[in-house]
Amino acid sequence: RIGLLARGGDGLEAARREVEAAGGAALVLPADVADAEQIERAVDEVERVLGPIDVWVNNAMVSVFSPVSEMRPEEYRRVTEVTYLGYVYGTLAALRRMRPRDRGVIVQVGSALAHRAIPLQSAYCAAKHAIKGFTESLRCELFHDRSNVRVTQVDMPALNTPQFEWVKSRLPTRAQPVPPIFQPEIAADAILFAADHGERKTMWIGWPTVKAVLGNRIIPALLDRYLARKGYESQQTGEPLPEGRKDNLWAPVPGDHGAHGRFDARARGRSLALWVVTHRAAAALSAGLAAIVLVRAAIALVRAAAARG
Repeated sequence: RIGLLARGGDGLEAARREVEAAGGAALVLPADVADAEQIERAVDEVERVLGPIDVWVNNAMVSVFSPVSEMRPEEYRRVTEVTYLGYVYGTLAALRRMRPRDRGVIVQVGSALAHRAIPLQSAYCAAKHAIKGFTESLRCELFHDRSNVRVTQVDMPALNTPQFEWVKSRLPTRAQPVPPIFQPEIAADAILFAADHGERKTMWIGWPTVKAVLGNRIIPALLDRYLARKGYESQQTGEPLPEGRKDNLWAPVPGDHGAHGRFDARARGRSLALWVVTHRAAAALSAGLAAIVLVRAAIALVRAAAARG
């Protein structure tokens, strides 16, 4: 049983049909997550119709592809209200129901850009950084209160979603995810794992995310210069923008846009880093066996060298 919240009615209805085709039940609730009262009303309706909320997933976003010098104050406000405060309002609404029951899982869909910002996406990167700080603070408080409510942040790599077709853009050519690109099913599998396991942690999904996080911890100044040289070209395809292109900053673009973007031919359907996260025991065993093999090989080489000497 799933409650679906978003602004776009067409996409909500299409998602509802997919849930029902898979044997589930879905409740469609049109809402703008930038409005805390709309979220509260939606959550009340979810619990009235479907029962107590076990898992709450925050995933709303809007963005603007633009240099900082060309951004407008109202654009920063809107991106912050949806992409950051939408998470805050959703989390608060979920907590008000979960804490009295002392159970529940909150999943924050984050990004590698919560750890390492890139050019041309200042508003989005700032919002993702804010989500990370908010979630870490909340996690500490839940530990302090010995609460069984759990919060997990799932930081994603570049995904092949339709957002690049309707995000507001001042780029001279069409936008793209920074390669390598992964299919949205990778994200879905990670979110489902986080919801099922309810671990109080942050999950890094995809090797590019791991590299971004660790690289920014070790060589942040070098990454600044690298992204100054490569970060503009890597976010554009070189194709001209479609004539009459619409964006969803202030209102949803009509139609059902699905889960996949237009980069299926380039997107990866598997992630070794996700497998390691979701199969830690097997990964640890494999690493241990590999280490044993390497040690034994090294010992054999030493003995062979000694025998020849």
